[in-house]
Amino acid sequence: MLKNIILATSNPHKLDEISDMVKNTGICFEIAPEGFNPIENGNTFEENSFIKAKCAALMTGKYALADDAGLCVDALNGKPGIYSARYAPTQKEKIEKLLSELNGLTYDKRTAHFVCAMTLCSPAGEIVCQKRGEIKGHIVEKPKGVNGFGYDPVFFVDELGKTMAEMDMSEKNTLSHRAIALYKMVNFLQK
Repeated sequence: MLKNIILATSNPHKLDEISDMVKNTGICFEIAPEGFNPIENGNTFEENSFIKAKCAALMTGKYALADDAGLCVDALNGKPGIYSARYAPTQKEKIEKLLSELNGLTYDKRTAHFVCAMTLCSPAGEIVCQKRGEIKGHIVEKPKGVNGFGYDPVFFVDELGKTMAEMDMSEKNTLSHRAIALYKMVNFLQK
């Protein structure tokens, strides 16, 4: 089983979050080296996660794991999708723009899902495994909750009766799109 893997990110918070999720698996991640800044110009979440994983693998000569995630709103033909992080300049403006575009739509027309695609690359930059996680919900009219980030305050998970921002970290770390993709990847790594 692979144990030491580069996590293709320069975000220490993502490293902490993912490391916490795999703490009892024997898998250990380390952050990508300084200078890691790939150009994410893919057309899908899978392509963008591959671009990041390949870059980190080639930089380090080690196995690398990357994810790419975003929010897809059905009434907006899947937008913001792969552009979720670049939908507007600030988190507040992203939510405002999204809510503005959905203004006037009834709850049943505000369906959405979060997607996370993960790619594991070999030291040579070749795809070893790709996994995808999704969670379905609706976009509410007003933000609720203080946990999480991004679109979490407006993404309502029907089966739980709360937004992602109202979940505590233990709930989010078992139900989120990132958690689903990561647990699929961990299952692959342990085989």
